[in-house]
Amino acid sequence: MKKPVFLKQKMMLRVVYALIPILLVAIYFFGWRVAAVVATALIFAFFTEWLMTSLRGGRMSYAVYVTAMLYGLSLPPTVPFWIAAVGAIIAILFGKEVFGGFGKNVFNPAIVGRAFVYVSFPEDLTSRFVPAMQEFPAGLNQWSFPALKEIPEYIKSVGLARTDAISAATPMWTRRDYGFETAISKLFTGDISGIFEHGGEKMVLTAGSAGEVCALVIILAGIYLIWTKTAKWQLTVSTILGATVLNLILRNVAGIDAVPPLFFTLFSGGFLFAAVFMVTDPISAPKNKISQWIYGAMIGMLIVFFRYKAIFAGGVAFSILMGNMFAPSLDLWIKRIQTRNKN
Repeated sequence: MKKPVFLKQKMMLRVVYALIPILLVAIYFFGWRVAAVVATALIFAFFTEWLMTSLRGGRMSYAVYVTAMLYGLSLPPTVPFWIAAVGAIIAILFGKEVFGGFGKNVFNPAIVGRAFVYVSFPEDLTSRFVPAMQEFPAGLNQWSFPALKEIPEYIKSVGLARTDAISAATPMWTRRDYGFETAISKLFTGDISGIFEHGGEKMVLTAGSAGEVCALVIILAGIYLIWTKTAKWQLTVSTILGATVLNLILRNVAGIDAVPPLFFTLFSGGFLFAAVFMVTDPISAPKNKISQWIYGAMIGMLIVFFRYKAIFAGGVAFSILMGNMFAPSLDLWIKRIQTRNKN
């Protein structure tokens, strides 16, 4: 077993810097347990990569911190720690190391880990969402908002029965399944909480995954990454354009009401978080600029389509994984076309 070489990358550090404000906002809305979930992901991701690179004499990089933070922030705030650990191990082991380590992976490792735990532990990944805490200092002096299925203190505070605590859903689910549309202002600021009624039953509006709730801070992070040339703006913009075009076609041209309004599509769920941090992964994304436009547009369209047709209300992770599969071929096809045109 050889001691791994640690490859230091300023670009990866800048992604970490961009994720820190998102982590702080998540702590504000959900409590310090979010930091513990991310720390768990960091520890197990680092250990897994250190062990594998030691065995094959490979290189480690700051990318492992980016993967762990992206994965940890994509989880529900009250997800069990053991699930966070399992997903982090899978992210590194099967999202990166199985392909030969850093720079050789086809899929975004954070998405691989998130998709694995989503499919393997669906109940924990869909029942651990909680409302955003209200009024300063909110979660800054709290460990965690209790999981609604366990200790419904929030429900008691508004006078509902314990049995009503199970009836809770995120903005994506509430619109699709109950016809309740969360205000865009709440999606923009992250202040997602409250009670709504459906069929005479009172239900709880929960916020979603820890890192995806505040569109404002994600947009600012995206501006920083593009300004510092850390992320390719073509990838983010094309993802947004792809989603916008298909959303407008399905809703405004085809008249499909099941497809949400445009700003709801862009600000809800993990769309912006993915467009800024995951689609722009420099390893799994195409390298050719034309390929990047096609790649981003395809992922944006797939997200809209999956949200409309699939049994799950999200679809971001699976859209990116499908895009990752096509990325190498896109580069190859575009290169061949360009070479043929030159000749």
